[in-house]
Amino acid sequence: MTDTTGSSDEAQIREVIHSWVAAFRNRDVSAAKAIHSPDTVSFDIVPPLRYIGWDSYRKPWEDTFDGFIGPIDFEIRDLVITVGDDMAFSRSLNRMMGTMADGQKTDFWFRWTACFQKIGGRWLIVHDHTSVPTDFGTGTAVLDLAP
Repeated sequence: MTDTTGSSDEAQIREVIHSWVAAFRNRDVSAAKAIHSPDTVSFDIVPPLRYIGWDSYRKPWEDTFDGFIGPIDFEIRDLVITVGDDMAFSRSLNRMMGTMADGQKTDFWFRWTACFQKIGGRWLIVHDHTSVPTDFGTGTAVLDLAP
């Protein structure tokens, strides 16, 4: 792989990540679907333990978007992308902000790792993992941490 190809692939993956963020900001399930492989696997922040395939993974996207009024804003920090020939992964700390349907404001950081595969010449998300730290003493998510 040449540096030019690697740079081009990284730029394409950054565009997929940009589209992922835009899907949240615009609350657009179709845009989210367009950047995931049909057989994507997700270890999402909400139950169950995993979603297999877009048909099952669609529901948490819909539920998340239905749970907000207006846009969902994002900040991505400490993004690292590692690219191979047809596989790549990224990791970042992400901040999600918005107003919930009940009027409550939300603003928290979470960890995101995404795996990408070049399929038919396009980089698609084939796996992602979203998590927040857990306080094992209380058994609750810790949502007030920031980088």
